[in-house]
Amino acid sequence: MEKYKKSFDFHGRTLTIENGEIAKQAGGSVLIRYNDTVVLSAATASKEPKEGDMFPLTVMYNEKLYAVGKIPGSFLRREGRMTEHATLTSRLIDRTLRPLFAEGFRNEVQVISTPMSIDPDCSAEMAAMLGSSLALCISDIPFNGPIAGVIVAKVDGEYVINPTVEQSERATLSLTVAGTKDAINMVEAGALEVSEEEMVQALQIGHDAIRELCAIEEEVIAACAKPKMTVILYEINPDIRAYIDAHARQDIIDAVSIKGKLERYGRIDDLTAQMQKEVVENLPWKDDAAKAKASQEAFNYCVEIEAGEVRRLISEEKIRPDGRKLDELRPLNSQVDLLPRAHGSAMFTRGETQVMSITTLGPIDAYQIIDDSTPQTEKHFMHQYNFPPFCVGDVRRMGSPGRREIGHGALGERALRAVMPSTDEFPYTVRTVAEVLESNGSSSQASICAGTMSLMAAGVPIKAPVAGVAMGLITVGDTYSILTDIQGMEDHYGDMDFKVAGTRKGITALQMDIKVAGISMDIMREALAQAHKGRMEILDNMEACIARPRDHVSKYAPKVGQMVIPVDKIRDVIGAGGKTINQIIADCDNVEISVEEDGHVAVYHTDQAMIDKALAIIRDLTRTAKVGDVYDAKVVELRDSFAFVNLFTGTDALLHISEISWNRTEKITDALHVGDTIRVKVISVDDAGKVKVSARECTPKPEGWKEPERKPRGGSRHFDRRDRGHGEHKDGANVEKRVFRKKDQEEEA
Repeated sequence: MEKYKKSFDFHGRTLTIENGEIAKQAGGSVLIRYNDTVVLSAATASKEPKEGDMFPLTVMYNEKLYAVGKIPGSFLRREGRMTEHATLTSRLIDRTLRPLFAEGFRNEVQVISTPMSIDPDCSAEMAAMLGSSLALCISDIPFNGPIAGVIVAKVDGEYVINPTVEQSERATLSLTVAGTKDAINMVEAGALEVSEEEMVQALQIGHDAIRELCAIEEEVIAACAKPKMTVILYEINPDIRAYIDAHARQDIIDAVSIKGKLERYGRIDDLTAQMQKEVVENLPWKDDAAKAKASQEAFNYCVEIEAGEVRRLISEEKIRPDGRKLDELRPLNSQVDLLPRAHGSAMFTRGETQVMSITTLGPIDAYQIIDDSTPQTEKHFMHQYNFPPFCVGDVRRMGSPGRREIGHGALGERALRAVMPSTDEFPYTVRTVAEVLESNGSSSQASICAGTMSLMAAGVPIKAPVAGVAMGLITVGDTYSILTDIQGMEDHYGDMDFKVAGTRKGITALQMDIKVAGISMDIMREALAQAHKGRMEILDNMEACIARPRDHVSKYAPKVGQMVIPVDKIRDVIGAGGKTINQIIADCDNVEISVEEDGHVAVYHTDQAMIDKALAIIRDLTRTAKVGDVYDAKVVELRDSFAFVNLFTGTDALLHISEISWNRTEKITDALHVGDTIRVKVISVDDAGKVKVSARECTPKPEGWKEPERKPRGGSRHFDRRDRGHGEHKDGANVEKRVFRKKDQEEEA
């Protein structure tokens, strides 16, 4: 195979595609160079189909930290479990590729993209999507591509394709859109309350860019593609179809219209199990393997009948399984404060879907550390989603979160992040956890609704409440029906799962998955308009329960006090080996103290008095006296001609005998005693930080007062007080240097 290499210009960046040199034993492989981003994508399929009713497709974004010049932070110092970012990117590509394999294709397919060099300004994720599509298209694997994806950002009012990191930080909309040259089939978006029309415009611009990439791919495919393998598509045995049609088809169709989820599913499950048993017993099979296959095919055909009836009712009769209108929501219920010790809690119920959300407030330095290939290093807001088996009446093994839970959590986090306050406005790390208690569709959107109320109950000053709703689509021929608030059956057997979340002002998150090749802009526009109507109804229900964030946090949540100290004083607060800060913590009932590199200090405790005490100590440790400041100082030491007085913790000042009173003080002990408190004013601070103060400057000057003459010391000539420190007699003659230096040393002692 000859090496293929060709470069293209794509929106001001160089896109180079290589084939024929690297990973030649894979079914298909390409190396994508996108400026300095380099991604290797490889696709391989098994030669024989797998048993079962699911298409065994695995898509992996195989993240490597060497691509960004980082060593993994784990104990082993190597990549281990897939990061959240890699999981989400894998899902993104999977959701785009999966609809374009033939129905009934059961050969196992694995698509692996490995980013080997990452330029942060040239998306490795979009390069991986392009590479995945090309690897499949030039391989021997049957695939109805090509597909491509781009990121569309709205920056300063303009739409930008695949923005830089700096542009992304300023964007009001970030939309990842993918599809074929004919239609869009995957959408993922986060936004700062943009309108439906802005979103549609971004989708259109994104699809135009996708067409450009698909044209590039077609050129590469024409030059590099292998012949496609011959595959056997899965089909149900016609004898099994005929038996079930005769014995259970109508019963299954009737069961679809049962309104209660558990009753409906229970009836369908019973009928399905009966057919599996009868097909095995009443039809001729040559061995146990054939019987097992027949049982599975009977199950699959019962599901097919169920799906067909759901789609027929909706498309022809406009009747949904639970009897609702196409744009009608299920009954709503919103509650807050269910958990007395949680910092914030809420429960949102929509039909047979129910989610409880719990908010926890923590110190600002309790942020999540991000160790992946993205520029992000820390996260102060986390929204996590849990889907235990009991929520759908199942019994199964529970483990760490799967791809679905991570994906739903990320979607909810994106929706809520748009309204979260900055850490300057609200100096906490915030975590919301969504516990799905019941599920019959749209649980990810219910987690957003519950999360919003939980945040408001916890006193988090979010900018506006956010609600989410899942839209569905049934297409039959040239007709289509858009559904509001889809339930599980409509999601499973429908053609689209289109999730829209936002405030009254606009959209904050969007996610679309479809099972058909793509949908038109007209359908997208109509679905967004219908989702807006549903979102307003949901917000009405939520706001009737809790209309705005509380103006205080829970008594069990940490309160916070803040101050900013000079950067050069941070070491004074920390102390040698942390001795000083640990002492503050111990003295203030184990307060939590966060000290940032810019001098921002936050103190956390459930008792405000302890916070105030700690802040006062830190304030004293970092205070600096300034000329003109007035203090009630404590006398700590007396000398012949001066006293040391303590202004505040760690800072003493020199009070000369001449600055005690406007009248002459003959003996310092006549005026002061150790332990006295005296009001003083700072009159000078030298470069070394030594402070001199005056007590007489804090009292009125006597009427007609004149500076008293002072006797010369040590035989030196008389000089005026105002000339001290200048080394010069008042009439211009030099003062005796030895005497002046001696006096200066005394004052500096």
